[in-house]
Amino acid sequence: MAKRLTLYILIGLVLGGIVGWGLHWRFDDGTPESAKYLTTLAHYFLIVTTVFLRLIKMIIAPLVFSTLVVGIAHMGDTGALGRVGLRSLGWFICASLMSLTLGLVMFHLSMEIASWFDISLTLTLPTAEAGVPVATDAFSIEKFVTHIVPSSMIDAMATNEIIQIVVFSVFFGVALTAIGEKAAPIVRAIEGLVAIMLQITGYVMRFAPLAVFGAVAATLTESGPGAIGKLGFFMASFYTGLAVLWALLIGLGFLFVGRSIVRLIAYVRAPVILAFTTASSEAAYPRTLEALERFGVPPKIASFVLPLGYSFNLDGSMMYMTFASLFIAHAYNVPLSIGQQITMLLILMVTSKGIAGVPRASLVVIAATLPLFNIPEYGLGLILAVDHFLDMGRSATNVIGNAVAASVVAKWEGGFNPPEPAEIDLPRAPSHGLSGHG
Repeated sequence: MAKRLTLYILIGLVLGGIVGWGLHWRFDDGTPESAKYLTTLAHYFLIVTTVFLRLIKMIIAPLVFSTLVVGIAHMGDTGALGRVGLRSLGWFICASLMSLTLGLVMFHLSMEIASWFDISLTLTLPTAEAGVPVATDAFSIEKFVTHIVPSSMIDAMATNEIIQIVVFSVFFGVALTAIGEKAAPIVRAIEGLVAIMLQITGYVMRFAPLAVFGAVAATLTESGPGAIGKLGFFMASFYTGLAVLWALLIGLGFLFVGRSIVRLIAYVRAPVILAFTTASSEAAYPRTLEALERFGVPPKIASFVLPLGYSFNLDGSMMYMTFASLFIAHAYNVPLSIGQQITMLLILMVTSKGIAGVPRASLVVIAATLPLFNIPEYGLGLILAVDHFLDMGRSATNVIGNAVAASVVAKWEGGFNPPEPAEIDLPRAPSHGLSGHG
């Protein structure tokens, strides 16, 4: 079962596509009644996917807290913590700017290609009566800054606010380091919690193939292949941009890590597939952490950089925000100067930090940004039908981006541990012992 989990996930993806497409073809006759019936069928398929994602949410908060605290405790001093933190944030900022800029460049390039080949981009535009498909609030610096700091750790863990959990965990880990030997029993207890959470992760991942089947079947049952066809050029352009982004990330990784970057991709292929098929970066977090440690990233680095990455380094999501925002502006003929486009890029740079790595979180950020440039926010309905398929690609890219970031920081901090076999799919007990990689 363990070694075949990735294969089962791919089988679930294929079967979900076949079943969803078949049901849509069988029952879609263009009437409101058939659309309602297909929506009902899709909701039934989504039950198992929803349960799986809730199971993932159940383990994310304690896993992030325990691994991050133990990682900080094993760094030994606040100087090392500050150095790793600054290097990580420096990489994240550069990667974020690269991703957002690439989204801008790819949008203009795709529009140029569309004009060369006379590709029609005429679409039925949503109106104000359609409403906004996601909840959104106006962006403000005050909300952004105050949201980073938790008012209650219990509330932060209950709502899976990763960035707030990271802030509390940093304080907790630094305090453990400052106390020294007196904190050793607590560190050992939290190491035990890490092992328990990874064991629970192993149980949860057994549901992944069914969750993938449900997610893909639900999407195709409700939308069918027609939605893909209408926005085919938009999707093709975005995935081309993702391919370029992958090449840039892997290329940058090669500059710092060397040929080991190829081995890293082999180690993280399973969490990448999981993120792609579930359209959730968060779902792949536990297995990404385990894959990085097997690759040789020291646990104290992996358990510190990866949670930060889930708040500050969602490369695929950031590229999508620029691309989708400009696409909606183009569809509604809203002119944007180069200066306005760069301003939009910088605003997205800030507002994207701290968003959850869950399906459609990017839409919330886009919806908050569009009104700032007089772009109709209900234009999100234009891309909503294919957003799940786009979310699959950007979620997988987020995993790659964070895996490369953790590996580069590990290289800067002194190199890697000896690698372990990459073929085992389920998590194992971590090497966070007091006598381990301290």
